[in-house]
Amino acid sequence: MTEATYTVEGMTCAHCVGAVREEVGELAGVREVDVDLASGVVKVVSEQPLAVDAVSAAVTEAGYRLVA
Repeated sequence: MTEATYTVEGMTCAHCVGAVREEVGELAGVREVDVDLASGVVKVVSEQPLAVDAVSAAVTEAGYRLVA
């Protein structure tokens, strides 16, 4: 298993957290997604490292922006 941390901009409420968690959670191999609204930090546990482009696309699909 691999754990990666990303920073997402634009989340302001629990709905935002749910949208990001859902979209990132649909990526192949993702086992767990933990989103901290206050800091904008998203921790992802997956079977193998994820392509940053794939995570960015999922976050964009949810309506937010991956910044790191």
